[in-house]
Amino acid sequence: MVVLREVDILNRAKEVIDIEIEGLKRVRAQLGQGFKRAVELILDSKGRVVVCGIGKSGLIGRKISATFSSTGTPSVFLHPVEALHGDLGVVQKGDVVIAISNSGNTQELLRLIPVLKERGVPIIAFTGNPLSRLAKLSDCIIDTGVEKEACSLGLAPTASTTATLAVGDALAVVLLSLRNFSEQDFRRNHPSGTLGERLKIQVREVMITGDKIPLVLTGTPVKKAVAEMDKKGLGTVLVVDGDGALIGIFTDGDVRRTLLRRGLSHTNFQDSHDLGNIPIDDIMTQQPKFISPDVLAADALAIMEEHLITVLPVIEETGRLCGIVHLHDLLGKGEFKFLV
Repeated sequence: MVVLREVDILNRAKEVIDIEIEGLKRVRAQLGQGFKRAVELILDSKGRVVVCGIGKSGLIGRKISATFSSTGTPSVFLHPVEALHGDLGVVQKGDVVIAISNSGNTQELLRLIPVLKERGVPIIAFTGNPLSRLAKLSDCIIDTGVEKEACSLGLAPTASTTATLAVGDALAVVLLSLRNFSEQDFRRNHPSGTLGERLKIQVREVMITGDKIPLVLTGTPVKKAVAEMDKKGLGTVLVVDGDGALIGIFTDGDVRRTLLRRGLSHTNFQDSHDLGNIPIDDIMTQQPKFISPDVLAADALAIMEEHLITVLPVIEETGRLCGIVHLHDLLGKGEFKFLV
């Protein structure tokens, strides 16, 4: 067994990375009309980007396809062999195919290309050999060739796969920019992202609106306000005036405290019964805490933690109520569990 000193290990690792960096520089310098044409073909298409490759190229292709899909360019990966055994139906008119092969002479891929061309599907080749059969059969070529692999044997795909992945990323990001794909669009494609990412969104993206808001007008009897609270299931009801301005808030905790304060004994039963008929204004909390729809979810969560509350009314600049946000909506329903 070869014994390497620590310095030899680190030097060899740095050499591998240097080789891959040089490969990336070479591919960067080679970018030209083929790349521009690929962008045009994808933008003009009405379908998806179908990415094909086998072996290490297939693994890289899967990642490129996933990056496309998450950045606004619908995409699917198609294994060349499986395609010829029934999966070819994935490819539809209007799609664009990206075929990946470093040598450009991968037989499994070459057998698939004529079938795709019969369907009138444009072919974009990612290849390290612009003179290969794949290149000749394709509508445009992106040269992903590198001078050498980082593998000491020169056999294992290393620098070439890194370069191919980088070109795929470059294509996805250019398309993202041209489609005006926004941060909000990205988050919609990642609904199960981390809590930290979720809390970067604005309250307007998670707040409850319209008929789902537990809402009553000022002067509403308590029993009707409690019925609205129970119907909407948020443990609270908001009180507004005729112009939609927030006047107060009444929670299930307020219900308990009011009943205890007024008494629940048999002798006070009539008083408790009459409680349902008094105006909600008499027992609601006036001037409740509220937030703007443009506030970040993280800031809304901080306010809830500071005041030990689980809901916040959302008020527009005009003073009108436009929504309500619950703690569960900030954290993502079903994604977090609490121990009590």
